[in-house]
Amino acid sequence: MKGKSRLAVLLLFVCTIACKDEKKPANAPAPGAGKGNATLQVEAFIVKTQSLGEQLEVPGTLMPFEQTEIRPEISGRVVKLNIPEGSFVKRGTVLVKLFDEDLQAQLKKLQVQLQINAKTAERQKELLTIGGISQQEYDLSELAVSNLRADIDLIRVNITKTEIRAPFDGRIGLKSISDGAYISPTTLVTTISQVGQLKMEFSVPEKYSDMMRKGRPVTFSVAGSNKTFNANVLATESVIESNTRTLRVRTIIASKDPILVPGAFAKVGLKLDQDDRALIIPTQAVIPQARNKRVFVYANGVAKSQVVTTGIRDSSFVQVTDGLKLGDTVITTGLLAIRPDAKIKLSKVQ
Repeated sequence: MKGKSRLAVLLLFVCTIACKDEKKPANAPAPGAGKGNATLQVEAFIVKTQSLGEQLEVPGTLMPFEQTEIRPEISGRVVKLNIPEGSFVKRGTVLVKLFDEDLQAQLKKLQVQLQINAKTAERQKELLTIGGISQQEYDLSELAVSNLRADIDLIRVNITKTEIRAPFDGRIGLKSISDGAYISPTTLVTTISQVGQLKMEFSVPEKYSDMMRKGRPVTFSVAGSNKTFNANVLATESVIESNTRTLRVRTIIASKDPILVPGAFAKVGLKLDQDDRALIIPTQAVIPQARNKRVFVYANGVAKSQVVTTGIRDSSFVQVTDGLKLGDTVITTGLLAIRPDAKIKLSKVQ
């Protein structure tokens, strides 16, 4: 009996649903029908001309104008150390003196031999004039004098190598040796940097490489300061980095400020292009697609899809080089809900 009761209840439910469906008009619209004809309210922008420039911000690094490691040319023991760490020195200042007494002794010995051989050559010259000796004997005495002079020059050069001098005016870094140390050409003594003038290096994408010409001005800022500093392009690398597809650029910093120190991180601002009468629209109005870019143009109450070509851009606007004309009305909101030839109502026009 319970089974028959359940079956009766189920049949009653099915009949009720069927009766409700029969009561619906035959021409009743399907759920959601008619929404495609609804008028959308959107905002728009009237195409205008305006000065527009493309800005690019890249990281950079401050560098000394010149920097080098100080190393000895020969091996030897340090007998005098004159490295004022962190101080400025003039070009030619003796920073390190190596032991050279053995070279000085050889120099004195050769100088004495030179005096004796020079006097011998003078006497043989007088004998040659009276026929006392042959020309060959005289030439050998002159050769001995010349050889001694060459040996003296060589010793003097070796003596100068025992003195390590500053190659240019600059600031000395930290020393790596002490008095009495034995050093060789592989020993790092210290570093020297020319910080009176600074350079800066940064990299730009390869599509901007043609714009990085010598003398081009750039601006930058550093952490800890609200100031904007100036620099000018000095040179660029001869090749584009294959891994990053960027071009390395080196600039000379025109500004001088105590906050600018070598090694500091910089934010470099580049104004890459400028058009004083660019035809502009808001960046959000452009719909990127696989093969082109499109916008919706408002005309006679409907939205028309239009292919456009864009140029330079900034954070708010983009230049349109083809596809639009001055005074066109471009839709800027509700772009995902709009279909071509859809009815549009403008709620706000900028």
